[in-house]
Amino acid sequence: MLDKLPSTARKIAENHPQAWKAYEDFGIACAQAGPLDARTQRLVKLALAAGGGSEGAVHSHVRRALEEGVSADELRHVALLAAPTLGFPKAAAALSWIDDLLD
Repeated sequence: MLDKLPSTARKIAENHPQAWKAYEDFGIACAQAGPLDARTQRLVKLALAAGGGSEGAVHSHVRRALEEGVSADELRHVALLAAPTLGFPKAAAALSWIDDLLD
């Protein structure tokens, strides 16, 4: 599992396994805390990553979404939906980060 992590996250997980386990457990608890299904959670997390301006997190959620069967059109729609709330420049950035993995 660690080999799938980006290099910085992998180093943290290898050097601080208890902290990494707590982080993973926290993510699982948050996912199980409400009624959203896994697909909806993935799209929400992509939107949050875009809103936070995190290219790495957008890439991560796009990769996972594709593995989970989310379509390219659905992923791009998330970026377009960001425009009225985040502004066009942030939405365009998110779309470019999504397209990094789709092109």
